[in-house]
Amino acid sequence: MLDKLKYIIGTLLLLVWVQTAFAQIPDRPYGADTLRAGARKMSNSESIDSTRKRQENKEDSIIYTSKFVKVTNERLLKDSTQVFPLDTGLVNFENYSPLNQPYSPRIHLGSTGLPQRPLLFEPLKTVGFDAGNHALDVYMLRPEDILYYRTRVAYTNMSFYSGAFGNPQSDQIFKLVHTQNVKPNWNFTFNFNSTGSRGYYRRQNVSDLNAAIATWYESKGKRYNVLANIIFNNLKSPESGSIVNENIFNTGSFDKQNEAVRLNNAFLNYRNNGLYIKQYYYLGRIDTLTSKGADGTGSQKILPTQRVSHTLYYNVQKYTFAQNEPDTYKVFPDYFFNANISQDSLGVTNIRNDFSYSFYLRGKSVSFVKNEVKLDVGLTHDFFRYSQYINDSTQLNTGLRNQQRRVQNTTNQNIKLNARFSYRFSDKVGLDGDFQQVVTGYNFGDYLYDVKVNLAGGEKAGRIVLGAYLQNNEAPLVYKNYITNHYVFRNTGIGKQQINNVSFNYINDKLLIDLKAEYFLVNGYQYFAAQTPGGNDVAPTQLSSPLNMLKVSVGKKIAWGNWHAEDYLVYQRSDYQSTLRTPQFYNYANIYYTTLFFQVLNTSLGVNARYNTAYTAPNYAVGLGQFYNSSDISFLTYPVITPYIKATLFRTNLFIQYEYVNQNLQSNGYYTVNRYPMGDKILKFGVSWTFYN
Repeated sequence: MLDKLKYIIGTLLLLVWVQTAFAQIPDRPYGADTLRAGARKMSNSESIDSTRKRQENKEDSIIYTSKFVKVTNERLLKDSTQVFPLDTGLVNFENYSPLNQPYSPRIHLGSTGLPQRPLLFEPLKTVGFDAGNHALDVYMLRPEDILYYRTRVAYTNMSFYSGAFGNPQSDQIFKLVHTQNVKPNWNFTFNFNSTGSRGYYRRQNVSDLNAAIATWYESKGKRYNVLANIIFNNLKSPESGSIVNENIFNTGSFDKQNEAVRLNNAFLNYRNNGLYIKQYYYLGRIDTLTSKGADGTGSQKILPTQRVSHTLYYNVQKYTFAQNEPDTYKVFPDYFFNANISQDSLGVTNIRNDFSYSFYLRGKSVSFVKNEVKLDVGLTHDFFRYSQYINDSTQLNTGLRNQQRRVQNTTNQNIKLNARFSYRFSDKVGLDGDFQQVVTGYNFGDYLYDVKVNLAGGEKAGRIVLGAYLQNNEAPLVYKNYITNHYVFRNTGIGKQQINNVSFNYINDKLLIDLKAEYFLVNGYQYFAAQTPGGNDVAPTQLSSPLNMLKVSVGKKIAWGNWHAEDYLVYQRSDYQSTLRTPQFYNYANIYYTTLFFQVLNTSLGVNARYNTAYTAPNYAVGLGQFYNSSDISFLTYPVITPYIKATLFRTNLFIQYEYVNQNLQSNGYYTVNRYPMGDKILKFGVSWTFYN
């Protein structure tokens, strides 16, 4: 005890001596004005405040990157609350156009923004009312396209794609995404897209605009989520009727912008605006699965045991075709209401309410899930009204000319039952099913039954997905009752179309291979065709015999040092090749070399090529917005080769490519649709800027 007392006293004496010694130092910093006297000594609290102020004014040393931004979409949120790292890489960056996607190529009328359809057989897997106007669909922004974010910092991405040196014939595409959290659990996102182009030939001046405001709110207790967005689409595409010179690649052209076209004052306009609100509420126990991503950051997956949800979708669509000139070149088969002026429009208003209840049965441990059952049951009510107008100069006893007249005005509804289930026997075997059945209304009898079996055999063995679906659909409105100035279809008698499909898919991530084989049996195949050989008298048609289609695709990637190669090959064959007009073979190949320049520039130098075998080319019906079968014409096909350079510099991605560089080596040009030549070779560039602030 005495020793401890001596130690304490000695320490106190030492502190007093130290304080006395430091008291001899002037109470001002070194180099202060020596003429000033009597400087006041700072109190302890003032000293702390001064230190805090210096820290708060100090520049933030955190460097924000994509690790601070997570992203998801509605499809990924169907079963649980989950987010994923933001992808800021260069994969497929050069294939910016929706027409040139390697795994879903398109035929079209010459450039981005013009009417298009899939090159391969890709039937829509939808149930319910369909107007049938899909020529501009790939340029639309829809609720399922919206991305929802969680971000600790405001994130902005701006992208611009164009022909080099402002080439007026090239696409001019600008995209903007801005997102930020107003609270840790509440995010807002703004999307804006603009597409403008004069095209390669006259009357290809596209003007497209898309915009969306979206929000994602999650309650602090993780039980309630709401996704909401407001979307605006205004797509304007000129209708030229094709160029007059049908032998343009042999005769050549001095100025393609001044080549004569069949229509000089006609256009197609699609508007699609909507309000979408989806709400989830989790009942009962909530499980949390924590994982660590490749970027080193952790993420949580919220797994409910019960959930109720409601979706409200209010959508207004308007399809307009306008023509203000005589039909000198006989683009149309005839006219019914006005010889020189067309103002055809179809308006569709849809209000959809979807209610569902979900039940999940799993063990208490979620780190290794097996014997897990998920069941969703729900009901969808669709209310829709469609109205059609024409410009009529043939009305009698009115004394009025060129007046808009409503020729259709119908209100209807559908009630659809929905059920989804999955059963995971273990981490290697799983079963998924999706059932949709319209039980009453306009589309009564429509259904989609879709089943998949997942078999996983480990990292080296890969996994197998066995699939099958049955689909039964009422014909779209344009096939049944459609009235325009040049085409009138009344009670055509086109019946339902049924698709039976089975598929086998083998995926091996270690070997980088994806093999898929599909068989389709289509009963009552619906399509448009000319009623006279080589004519333009288009009418909806239905194949009376079953159509069989075999489709086999294989995707393979190879990496050898800095060299990389990928190839996607598709074989498809039907017993009605002249009816279902698609090529027998399609191939996309891409070879590139990656390197690091100047220790900062991640660069890929490569070349890609697209090729498909010859097929009987379809025609395009102006004013109807449909591709149809007419002349049995097929064109010689050659690869379309495009060398490119793409790179990442800090937060900027950029590329430059020479599209269709091999023009004039094997061919002077090519077609995908009869009478509509594709664009010439052109130097293009693109840049994507990312900001975190």
